[in-house]
Amino acid sequence: MSKQEVRDEHKQTEGDPHVRARLRAIRTERARRRMMQAVPGAAVVITNPTHFAVALAYDGPKMAAPKVVAKGADLVAARIRAIAEEHGVPIVENPPLARALFGAVELGDQIQTEHYQAVAQIIAYVFKLKSKPGQAAS
Repeated sequence: MSKQEVRDEHKQTEGDPHVRARLRAIRTERARRRMMQAVPGAAVVITNPTHFAVALAYDGPKMAAPKVVAKGADLVAARIRAIAEEHGVPIVENPPLARALFGAVELGDQIQTEHYQAVAQIIAYVFKLKSKPGQAAS
């Protein structure tokens, strides 16, 4: 088989690489949009001031552990912080925890047991601030 015949056969079985790349880009953009829509419902956003942001949702009676609803690095992290500020979601700077959560927990998953104590302290702090009228966390 010639090189062109191999390419044509590959396109027939796997699909055109350009079409697959475009579909992948569309799926990625839709996933990012869904992720950004989840930020206003987060309990807290944990950040490394410039590079990472991880938004956690927690509803005590319904969840065993906090769940990552959004996470991002650099520009995506900046967008998560901006959306959180717009919607009054508390932002807590904790660089080691932000890096650990960003690397260890996938989007939509609950945090791992080794992070329970640090996250519990932050969520308790945030809930305490929310219970006091006229106070904001940032």
